[in-house]
Order: sequence, then C-alpha cells, then structure tokens
Amino acid sequence: MSIEAAPLRYVVITPARNEGRYIGRTLESMVSQTCPPMKWVIVSDGSSDNTDDVVNEYRKGRDWIELVRLPEQRDRSFAAKVQGFESGFARVKQLPFDLVANLDADIEFGPDYFEFLLEKFAANPGLGVGGTPFVEGDKHYDYEYSNIEHVSGACQVFRRQCFEDIGGYLRIKGGGIDWTAVTTARMKGWQTRTFPEKTCLHLRPMGTGQRSPMSVNFYHGQRDYYLGGHPLWQVFRCAHQMTRRPYLFGGLSLMVGYAWAAIRRVKRPVSDELVQFHRAEQMARLGRFFRKVSARVGGGG
Repeated sequence: MSIEAAPLRYVVITPARNEGRYIGRTLESMVSQTCPPMKWVIVSDGSSDNTDDVVNEYRKGRDWIELVRLPEQRDRSFAAKVQGFESGFARVKQLPFDLVANLDADIEFGPDYFEFLLEKFAANPGLGVGGTPFVEGDKHYDYEYSNIEHVSGACQVFRRQCFEDIGGYLRIKGGGIDWTAVTTARMKGWQTRTFPEKTCLHLRPMGTGQRSPMSVNFYHGQRDYYLGGHPLWQVFRCAHQMTRRPYLFGGLSLMVGYAWAAIRRVKRPVSDELVQFHRAEQMARLGRFFRKVSARVGGGG
C-alpha cells in the first residue's frame, strides 16, 4: 500500500535543556517539513537560558507544537533525557499515531526529511526503527566499519508497535540509551536501518566538553563493557582506533577503559539476553569483515 493511499501519522518528542543557541534551527527545520507531524512536544528540562522563549515564538499559530516545562533537577545523567522523553510521550500516547520520533534539539535537516523517512516505513512493514546519519562539519560515518543497522540518537523514528515491544527507553545513567533501544528492537525481531541517502546536520559538536580525547575513549571503553561488548570485538575495535587521532593512545585508552570496567565487574544495566544477542551480532560482523578482506586479497593476487 502506498504512502499516498494510507499516509503514516507521526509524532515527535524533543527533550531539551539549555538549547537556546541551536533549537531555533531545529524549529525552522520542523516547521518547513513537507509532511508535518500530528504533534511535536518539546520538553524543556529545567532550561535556564532562552530555550523556552525561542520555542514559544515558533508556537504562535502552530497548535501542533507544544512546550512542556519540567522543573530544575539535580540529575544530569543520560537517564534524565529518558525522563524528559517520557514526559513528552505521556502527552501524545492517546493520539492515533503510527510512528514516534525522538529528535534532538540541536540538529538541522531539509524540508523533505520526514517525508523521506515516512516513505521508508510505508514501504517496509517490518522496519521498526529508522533514521539517517548525522554530519558534523566534514565528519561522517564510514559504513565499512559502522553498523548500518544502528540508528543514531540524533533522530530515531520508531514504529509504534516496535516501541511498545521494547518497553521504551531504559534509564541508563552512564549512556547507551539509544543503542540499547535499537539493539533490543532487532532482538525482538524488528528491522532497524540507517538510510545514508539523506543526512541531518549535528550543530553541537560531540565530545567538546572539558574531557580530553583519551578520557573520552576511556569512558567509551567502560561503556563497551557494561553494554556487553565481546572481548574479541573490543580488541579489533581498539586496534582500529589506534589508526585514528590520537594515534595509538586513543585505542589504548579504549582498551584500558574496557579492562578497568571488567576488573571491577561493573554491573551491566542490560539483560543477559541482550548481551548474548549483541555479542552474536559482533562476531557475525567480524566474520563478514574478514571474508571481505580475504576476497580482496585473493582477488588482487
């Protein structure tokens, strides 16, 4: 059935905290969409800048945009974003929508962005989670190494039934919320896909806080462990990281982070079932990679 015959209905939820510098461009992108949502709930999580003022300007004459203001809270973990999303979802769950999008407040995209994604979902009833890559300046994903089945947290679109099947987002304080949702969807039998034909622009560069690149990699190594990454996969991931800046030390800090979490037996916030599924996927990807390398070597001989 074509999207013209049965257009999919979607809602958007955007948790935002002190995004006054960027959210105007996200708002401009959304109001320019060729296929606007049924509802867009922006959850201002204790913002102390002009985030709310910017949103209120765009709300004028657009009743499909709603602003929810949450009080200031001490929790600054990744779990707070889930709480913000849940507050927004509570405002739309009674609506007859087919898809729900979790959209960051610091990205920009073209006017046919959601029309493009709606077409992908309409064409494939088995698609549970979809999205596109994000671009930062001249940086983008290399899908020879990145998993095209992963969907970036910048904009994740879920089929409603899929979102209900996975039980929504887990409140993981240390991060990995977006990854866990997408991987759980595959474990439940849904297809997940990033569509590189289109991109969105990430306005706030990631990893620009006070931490050094080595400390960021150390943190990522710890996260790789508590999300259940296979040790053999981690060895190859670290080796690949050593070929990128900061050369050698980036990969070493990634491995040290993983090992440190393993030594301390950091408690995993995900189920054993998900860990086993994740590791099986990693080993399958390693197998495909080495078969591809072998074919290249054999073909060039």
